[in-house]
Amino acid sequence: MNAPVQFLARLIADTPPLEQLVIVCGIAESLRIGAQPLVRGLDPASFAEMCAHCVPGVPLENGSVVDAGIDEFDELFELLMLYAEPCDKMSFWLAAVISTAAQRDNHLWQDMGLPSRKELSGILLKRFPRLAEANVRDMKWKKFFYRQLCQRAGVPICKSPNCADCTDYAYCFGPES
Repeated sequence: MNAPVQFLARLIADTPPLEQLVIVCGIAESLRIGAQPLVRGLDPASFAEMCAHCVPGVPLENGSVVDAGIDEFDELFELLMLYAEPCDKMSFWLAAVISTAAQRDNHLWQDMGLPSRKELSGILLKRFPRLAEANVRDMKWKKFFYRQLCQRAGVPICKSPNCADCTDYAYCFGPES
């Protein structure tokens, strides 16, 4: 295991504040899968400041987007920042980490390298409470975010007039494994 990953594992074991844990896990997951960039939406100075605060002493450089293709990073980042409380640097960093991870293929908590959905739900309730509280039926987070984006864009996404009647209900509301 390389030095940054070892440091991140040690930091996680020391039980940092939830915000720091989420950022550390997001960075560690990017390092684990070799994905670049580590965190999108941050200029070099912002990335360095985030790392100095969350993973001090670990020499990390942010990657760059080679070809993002078509994704919703910017839209999701904007949505999260719209609901950030407080709207500070930590919320900005968290929105970038969450939006970066949301472009991957698994459940969002898995894409962020978190131990379970519980930590993701906790940080969303803590830092983006009005948005998290809008998920009244406990829809899976990534699906919920994309549903919010579609509603903002005026794009109908449901196969049925309501979720309870939809054939995809289990995909949106079932347990995450």
